Amino acid sequence: MRHNKHRASLGVTREHRKAMLSNMGASLIKHGRIETTLTKARALRPFIERVITKAKKAAVASEKKDAIHLRRMALKDIRDESAVTLLFNEKAAQFAKRPGGYTRIYKLGPQRLGDAAEMALIEFVGAEDTGYSKSRGKKAKKSGSKKAKPATAAIEAAAPAETPKPDEPKA
Repeated sequence: MRHNKHRASLGVTREHRKAMLSNMGASLIKHGRIETTLTKARALRPFIERVITKAKKAAVASEKKDAIHLRRMALKDIRDESAVTLLFNEKAAQFAKRPGGYTRIYKLGPQRLGDAAEMALIEFVGAEDTGYSKSRGKKAKKSGSKKAKPATAAIEAAAPAETPKPDEPKA
C-alpha cells in the first residue's frame, strides 16, 4: 500500500531532490530569503523547519553529546557546514520562543520568462512577527430573513446612541 508516501517529487530523482533541497536550505539560512518556484518553496518549507527544530533542541540540550548528535543530524540534511554552523550558533536563538512556522511563502505570480513558472519568495519569519490571528470557531449564522439590510440601516445600527446636546438652557 502507498499510504503516507506523497512527497513533492519536483520531477527529479530522489538523490537530485535531496541535493536540491539541501542547497536551497543552505541558501535560505545564509541569505534569509530566496526566490524560487512555488512548488520548490512548498517542498522546502517542511524540510527547513525540521532542521530548525533540531537547532532549537540542540540549544536547550542538557548534555553536549545530545547537541552534537542533533548538529550531525542537521548536517546529514543540509550538507553545507558553514550554513549549519550559522543556524546552530546564531539563528536558533531567533526562533527560540516560536513554536513553529519559521518560514513564510509569498506568491510572486508567473514571472519566469522561459516557462512562465509561478514564482515565490520564501523567507524566515522574524521573532517579533505574530502573524495573522486565527478566528475562534466558525462564523455565527445570522437568524432571520435571508435579505441583506440596506446600507443606510447598517450604518445607523453601527452609529453610537444619541448624544446629549451641550449647553441646553434649563427651564
